[in-house]
Amino acid sequence: MDWNDLKFFLEVARSGSLTRAASALKASQSTVARRVSELEQDLGATLFERHQTGYFLTDEGQEILRRAEAAEQGVLAVERGAASLSGTVSGTVRLATSENLATDLVIPAMPALVKRHPALCLEIVTHTATVTLGRREADLALRVVRPASGNLKLRQLGRMSYAVYASRAYLKQHRQRDGDPFAGRDVITWDDAHSHLPAAQWMTSHASQARTVLMVSNLPMQIAAARAGLGLAIIPDFLATAPELVKVVPSEELFDNGLWLVMHADLSASARVRAVADFLAETVARHPVLGRAR
Repeated sequence: MDWNDLKFFLEVARSGSLTRAASALKASQSTVARRVSELEQDLGATLFERHQTGYFLTDEGQEILRRAEAAEQGVLAVERGAASLSGTVSGTVRLATSENLATDLVIPAMPALVKRHPALCLEIVTHTATVTLGRREADLALRVVRPASGNLKLRQLGRMSYAVYASRAYLKQHRQRDGDPFAGRDVITWDDAHSHLPAAQWMTSHASQARTVLMVSNLPMQIAAARAGLGLAIIPDFLATAPELVKVVPSEELFDNGLWLVMHADLSASARVRAVADFLAETVARHPVLGRAR
């Protein structure tokens, strides 16, 4: 049996789709289907029920999934151990983080990292879903949510605070009423798919006197809408750099999050991973907002 066939099987089992598996594996759908069929032939078992709506594990497939995930963890542990043997800072390090942290924090600071370690390549993953470090979807992560479990090493680098902002022009046209910053005003918030986020819940609880004028699925659109004068939005303080934005409700009245550096414990001795971890810690520490304790 070919271990690579198991990798194809695992991706299809987790995604339930040839299309998504092919995209994740950077292979064609026909290749993924062929590798899964070859594994079934080697094992003499049908692992999936194939339907137009996707691939669904059979009972045999569920059992193979359990065993394949155990084998995967063993292989990845060997790879992580091998990575820690080399003291050379070279190769690729995969960082998982949010799009805003990548665009506004990590990438602007990268010239210093490239100059320090010219043989190092940083790959940044900004999927909306949280990646799994244990499956090597990333080597380390910069997150605002502290992981609850796993063989992980955690380090809090700073804090991300939030406040309610609006443009000067909007506030000039919509004066505050009766001490309520939201009465008679418009707000910009997250769409229903993101209603679980702290910013969406805070806005629901505190802005009942406001009219929702725009619901969106990402933070850059909220910032653009606030700058355009559409209304009030909750924005991380480190991103509220546009001169036309004014703080309406201060950070002390909202919430904040820790900014966490997360890596798999087996990779903490890797020179290339440590180099990126040190770079991120230095970058956050130098930041006038993120590196400041509340």
